[in-house]
Amino acid sequence: MKTIAIISQKGGAGKTTIALNLATAAEEAGHSAVVIDLDPQASAKGWHDHRQKESPVVISAQASRISDVLATAKQHGADVCIIDTAPHSETSALAAARAADLILIPCRPGILDLRGISSSVDLAQLAKRPALVVLNAVPPRGPLGEQAEEAIVPYNIDVAETRISQRAAFYHSLTVGQTVVEFEPDGVAAEEIRALYKLACKHAGMIASNKANKEKRTA
Repeated sequence: MKTIAIISQKGGAGKTTIALNLATAAEEAGHSAVVIDLDPQASAKGWHDHRQKESPVVISAQASRISDVLATAKQHGADVCIIDTAPHSETSALAAARAADLILIPCRPGILDLRGISSSVDLAQLAKRPALVVLNAVPPRGPLGEQAEEAIVPYNIDVAETRISQRAAFYHSLTVGQTVVEFEPDGVAAEEIRALYKLACKHAGMIASNKANKEKRTA
């Protein structure tokens, strides 16, 4: 089992949206996915309660219980756990980062967001885990994406080659208890999420798709 932690000390970076979308991309790829919601607001858990499907499983938990929750998920056959953390909580984020095989740090391409990633980068470095900054909600047109990448250079952290664009499908899909790979499976947003999941698998050291094996087991 591999664990991916989504951390950002700044609110509004899109952690929950990315966590849920990656989890459904994992399920689509044949991986059994669990989302661990460490945010006291429990937005991910609320999405799951509104959903018509059981998978991916979403568990609301406290940071102090993260090791136990991960162990239980592994015992029940989870292939990947995605940890959604709370903003402004270094203790929670550090616990998630230390438990992870890969850390993703979502960041919008605005100046305040770019300045705000420093504490998240520090946590990733303290945890000594592989980490990527994921540029999120990037306008589909214009130079903001390239400018944001240049602004991140001084932080000495890798930027994911896959960017997540600002698209209405992300908002509409979550409203109806879905994600973009379900709401618009042939859309650009879904392709971006699939590409990001494939990249995350590469950096976390797992195969990008287990769909063929899953189909064999269920045949």
